[in-house]
Amino acid sequence: MTISEVSGKYGMTQDTLRYYERVGLLPPVPRKPSGVRDYDNHSCGWVEFIRCMRSAGLPVETLIEYVRLWQEGPQTQAARKHLLIDEKQRLDKRIAEMQATQARLESKIAHYENINKTTETL
Repeated sequence: MTISEVSGKYGMTQDTLRYYERVGLLPPVPRKPSGVRDYDNHSCGWVEFIRCMRSAGLPVETLIEYVRLWQEGPQTQAARKHLLIDEKQRLDKRIAEMQATQARLESKIAHYENINKTTETL
């Protein structure tokens, strides 16, 4: 797939894809003899993984470290697992905080709905 096709498929700009590759967030993408990026299934899998992790708020630096460890091979599996466990714990905490905020918003909205019901007259 071309960078344009990947950009459209995953909702990322071409500049973002190039940046992710340049900083090591994505492993090097295969290229055609002309030098044009040619995303294969493996590359697209990485794009999808990175997009998912970034949308969950994982820092670029953490993901760069994950990719670096992955490139070093199977001997880094424990380190990669530990890195993901740490990030999951951070995400769990953020989700709990967001759920508490959501509950508070729902309470406030209900409060205003009750005010409107009691003050409305015909």
